[in-house]
Amino acid sequence: MQRAAAGLARRCATTLRGRTGGVYGSHVLILVGTGNNGGDAMYAGAALARRGAAVTAVTVDPNRLHHGAARALLAAGGTVLPGSGRGALPKTTDLVVDGLLGIGGSGGLRQPAADLVAAAELVEAADGGRAPVIAVDVPSGVHVDTGAVAGRPAVMADVTVTFGALKPGLLVGAGAVHSGLVELVDLGLLPALRTDPALSVPDLSDIAAWWPRPLPEDNKYTRGVVGLATGSAGYPGAGVLSTSGALVGPAGMVRYAGAVAAEVQRSFPTVVTCGRAGEAGRVQAWVCGCGLGTDEQAVTELRSVLASAVPVCLDADAITLLVDGSMAGALRRRKAPIVLTPHDREFARLAGHDPGENRVEAALRLAAQVRAVILLKGYRTIVATPDGRAFVNPTGTPALATAGTGDVLAGMIGALLACGVAPERAALAAAYVHGLAGRLASEAGPMTADELAIQAKKVIAGLE
Repeated sequence: MQRAAAGLARRCATTLRGRTGGVYGSHVLILVGTGNNGGDAMYAGAALARRGAAVTAVTVDPNRLHHGAARALLAAGGTVLPGSGRGALPKTTDLVVDGLLGIGGSGGLRQPAADLVAAAELVEAADGGRAPVIAVDVPSGVHVDTGAVAGRPAVMADVTVTFGALKPGLLVGAGAVHSGLVELVDLGLLPALRTDPALSVPDLSDIAAWWPRPLPEDNKYTRGVVGLATGSAGYPGAGVLSTSGALVGPAGMVRYAGAVAAEVQRSFPTVVTCGRAGEAGRVQAWVCGCGLGTDEQAVTELRSVLASAVPVCLDADAITLLVDGSMAGALRRRKAPIVLTPHDREFARLAGHDPGENRVEAALRLAAQVRAVILLKGYRTIVATPDGRAFVNPTGTPALATAGTGDVLAGMIGALLACGVAPERAALAAAYVHGLAGRLASEAGPMTADELAIQAKKVIAGLE
């Protein structure tokens, strides 16, 4: 607990320095629950009080405190108050620390904690704005395993200081939004964890290690050839955008097969084009479905792609064409990997229900059911494998919720598959770069999908 409190106090001090210039003379408000979470918060408050901060701890139940932590805070000059209403709170504060519920909490905030959080949200910072909120281990009201908020109030934190190991609820679903910046304090527990992680998170070094680079002896064919069966007369942009994503990837050659070959070639002269997937020639991976339509020609193209012996990435209309079960035989006969990239509505059509509050479990079940890697799009995109592994991409941005960005992502995944990257790594690496590119593109204002490829090249250059 002392190690956790020291890490929490350090983050609080860093935040205070950014707002008030230092800890001395600042005011910190701590919301204290009945368990060890409140104890961590009060021990951290004691450390801040010893450095000259005015620390006020307001408790939901003064009879069920971590008494050692409360004594330490009082001995350091802090204040411990009972009460859950607005009258118990100061008028202004420089920082709010959420120490109400820890990893044992479930089902959202209940009374009187919900009233205390609502009152704390009305406490202003000294400059008249909103005081930053730091959550202890997990924002109170967020389910630690799933990220669900369960329709009840939950703390919206700017920073979450978590202990020992990352928790899934901080990384996925509503929990990822409520957690803000997540900082891990190492308590020395990781060597003792003997089970596989519930969720894995790639970082930049992982993506750099997975991203193929050309070798001196390579040529355009040995680097990988990706085929695209995308776009239609009704959606010509999907063909162009998926091609732009494929060209960003590490493949040495892109072949486009579809109704908008002329538009693709005008935009990208290096792409080899034809009218149908069966005419494309040899490829090492296929991307199918972006703007393809659902008519008989689209069905024929998807069957042709599924009949190939190479990995495929199925997006958008290709996913829709799988729903009626007519492609089940072609899917079962495939030995090469499949990556499906549904958003929530496409997921619901495939699975028969929406992802729900436990998005990781839902993605894993669908992956096992269809024997494919599932990339479930969202603010925190999840990648699930048929053998039960789950990953989350940490680089998403709400700015990517605009037309055409998924087409670019599918093209990038296809290029990585064509280079021989394992399907789950191809999906993760593409999503990671795609997310960073979205952030860069949105810095200048509202972004459109055609900007993504330009920014993705900058991200990929940074992988070096």
